[in-house]
Amino acid sequence: MNIGLYFGSFNPIHTGHLIIAQHFLNQTGLHQVWLVVTPQNPVKPQGTLLNEYHRLHLVRLGIGDNPGIKASDVEFYLPKPSYTSITLAYLEEKHPQHEFALLMGSDSYQNLPNWHNAAFIMARYPIYVYERPGFVPTEIPTAQKTTVLKAPILDLSASHIRNLLKEKKPITYLVPREVALEIEKNNYYR
Repeated sequence: MNIGLYFGSFNPIHTGHLIIAQHFLNQTGLHQVWLVVTPQNPVKPQGTLLNEYHRLHLVRLGIGDNPGIKASDVEFYLPKPSYTSITLAYLEEKHPQHEFALLMGSDSYQNLPNWHNAAFIMARYPIYVYERPGFVPTEIPTAQKTTVLKAPILDLSASHIRNLLKEKKPITYLVPREVALEIEKNNYYR
C-alpha cells in the first residue's frame, strides 16, 4: 500500500489540514494518508503545544470515519525531539509491506535541505509538495522524486485558531465540528 505521511503538530487540527490530506488522496496514487502527530517538533517551542495525547484525540475526531485518512502516534514512542528521518526508518522497518511518501507544504520543502539526514530522505522517499501562501516551491536538485501539486490554498493556521480561542471568538468552520466541541468542552487554548 502507498502511504502518504503528513507530519505536523496539529495544534489544533483544522479544516485546511484535512482538505490537503484528502486532496493528496484524490490527486495521487496514494492509498492512505497518515496524519503523524509530532509530540515535539525540533523547530517549534514546546511550551505552545497542547498535550500530544489531546492533539491526537482531536486529530481522530477531525478525521471521523474517513477510511483514507488515519491518525498516527508513531512518534510518541520514538526519541524526542522528533526527526522525520528516524520516523521514516522506523516505519519502514515496522511496515515493510508499505511504500511511504512525504506530504509537505512548500514552506517545509524549502527548508528540507536543512533537516536531520536530509540526503537520506530526499534520495529514498517520494515527496509531494503543495504550495503555501508566500512560498513558491523551488526545485531542490538532490530531491529525486518530487511532485508539486496544485492544492486548494487556504490562509488558515493553527496559531490563528489558537488566537481566536484566547480572544473567546468562534472557530466555526475553521475546524471540524467535533473538534470545536471538544476544544470548548475542555477549555483548550484559553
